[in-house]
Amino acid sequence: MDDARPQTRIPLPAGVWVLGCVSLLMDVSSEMIHTLLPMFLVGTLGISVLAVGLIEGVAESTALIARVFSGPLSDHLGRRKGVALLGYAMGAISKPLFAIAGGVGTIVAARFVDRLGKGIRGAPRDALLADIVPAGSRGAAFGLRQSLDTVGAFIGPLLATALMLLWANDFRSVFWVAVVPGALAVLLLATGIREAPRPKAARSVNPLSRAALARLGTAYWQVVAIGAVFTLARFSEAFLVLRAQQVGIAVAWVPLVMVVMNVVYSATAYPYGRLADRASPRWLLVPGLVVLIAADVVTAAAVDWRLLVVGVVLWGVHMGMTQGLLAAMVADAAPSDLRGTAFGFFNLVSGVAMLVASAVAGLLWERFGSAFTFYAGAGFAALSLLGLVTVRRA
Repeated sequence: MDDARPQTRIPLPAGVWVLGCVSLLMDVSSEMIHTLLPMFLVGTLGISVLAVGLIEGVAESTALIARVFSGPLSDHLGRRKGVALLGYAMGAISKPLFAIAGGVGTIVAARFVDRLGKGIRGAPRDALLADIVPAGSRGAAFGLRQSLDTVGAFIGPLLATALMLLWANDFRSVFWVAVVPGALAVLLLATGIREAPRPKAARSVNPLSRAALARLGTAYWQVVAIGAVFTLARFSEAFLVLRAQQVGIAVAWVPLVMVVMNVVYSATAYPYGRLADRASPRWLLVPGLVVLIAADVVTAAAVDWRLLVVGVVLWGVHMGMTQGLLAAMVADAAPSDLRGTAFGFFNLVSGVAMLVASAVAGLLWERFGSAFTFYAGAGFAALSLLGLVTVRRA
């Protein structure tokens, strides 16, 4: 896994673009809501920042069981598209709930359905992508899918900003518009990819058996551990939104913070993924942590929008340098008939780490302030960097 990758470039299959565009549309839908949600919860529904952190943590934790079972189910069935389609459909169905919410209970329910759908679709979608892409191009493929996904993640906040200005901060009307791209994502996946069923000999009879899990191997579990450490060092982007509002950015313009981050994320993910096809993936993760440390420090020190934007840009660079690369490392480390299971466990462990990181960040924000929260994130990222370099050299 640490050796340089093959130098020959292989054209990416059309299915990579379809999966990327599906992710783009769903992210437009989701980010239109999630960018505004922290302000909607705190400003309109009147809940605390700690509660926002807990809701984010609960939202991620609801997906944990789905993440660990949807991937193995796709391995067992020999069909990944149907399981992924179910997850995307749940995400689309959740969107109207945000628009009609009158209290925290409905929001929690909507986040539950939304994140459960994300948990169901993630592992089979990534395994499907790995199945259709040759090994020498997986870094580029996952980078491209992540890049397209992130294009949606900045179109969503940009559209939310325009509509908030047009409709005088009418949160609920914006939430209703978000229903449309979610439905289009489901339609595109249903019609845009035809998956040939794998023969029974190529399926895993019981992907969760002890023998099957043992076949995943040490290299795979090392990637899982690295992914967990990276997630612990980076809490939810909801805290970037709240930090932007705190330094004086007007409510209607706050979504542009996520636009900036995701433009940088999208621009970084594909070229860094191509680089990963030619270099040692683990060493490429090291500068990703360095950039995260810088992002946290700058964001913590920000007193106006200028310095905050620098921190947000660095945060986006970190995401582009790490997320697609980790997915490609999972695909390379796992046997082909257990890729769904491999992505399921990877997403499970990362989800637990995000639950912990978001809850701790919310608690630190309430007790010690926003700057301390980001400084603490930088400190943990520095410890993670030290551990990664030490283990890599060993």
